[in-house]
Order: sequence, then structure tokens, then C-alpha cells
Amino acid sequence: MKIKIHWGTAMVIAMIAFMVFILQFVYRTLAVDKYNHQMVSEDYYKDELYYQKELDKLNNASRLPQNVIVEKVDGGLLIQFPADMEASKISGTASFQRPSDQKLDFTKDIVLTNKNMLVQNERLIRGKWNIRVDWKYEGVEYLLKESVFY
Repeated sequence: MKIKIHWGTAMVIAMIAFMVFILQFVYRTLAVDKYNHQMVSEDYYKDELYYQKELDKLNNASRLPQNVIVEKVDGGLLIQFPADMEASKISGTASFQRPSDQKLDFTKDIVLTNKNMLVQNERLIRGKWNIRVDWKYEGVEYLLKESVFY
């Protein structure tokens, strides 16, 4: 016995197949833990209120004759502060954000040795890192944002 499929039946089968595809796609993106949906910042509305202050810090840093330099070295990431700044007067934080996994994010207080700060290899996993160095020197606040592939 031969089954004949008419165009109406074929349309219904195609629509059902499409709906099944869309539903399994929605299920996978919303319910499966493999596809975690992490936000860059949990308080992004509050962060938006301070955006002008952030722009002022970035402008202060851009006016420096020599800005902070972030470079990969054998022991980790080396953050070098400008030579004309006195190391004892620099305070602030360095934040490391991993776009692919929020659990790897961390923040360190700036502790300098010879105007340099070394972030050890143990905390850094290979891949892209968004680095934010927020520091204060003689009452003026500065900010550096940089992406580094480690």
C-alpha cells in the first residue's frame, strides 16, 4: 500500500516540525545549565548613574604623559604605573573580569613594588580578560580599561 501525502498534509507536517525545532531551541537556551546567562554587572542601573564620573576618570588618565601599561610576563600580568608618580601615593583597585565565566572574576587592591603590580598566574586562566584599573593619585582619580588575551 502506497501512502500519498497531499500538499496540505505536507504543510501541516512542516509547520509541526518547525514548531518542535523552535520549542527545543527555546528549552535549550533557557533551561540547560550549559548555556548560563550571566550579566556583566548585577547593578547595571546603579552603574549607569556613575557613568559620568567614569568618563571623567578615563579623561584624567588619557591626559597623563604616560598611562598605566598592562603586559603579560612569565609570572603573570604586570601592571606598570607612570614613572612620574610616587608609588606610596597610589591607591585603588584592579578588577579582572572574564567575559566567558563570571566565577573567575576577581578584584585586587593595588599594592606596588617599584611602581609595578604583578598578578600571579594562579588566578589567570588562558583567554580574554577585561581589566579595569581604578586608582587615585594626589586626590585625582584615574581609570584604565583594557582587554587582554592571556
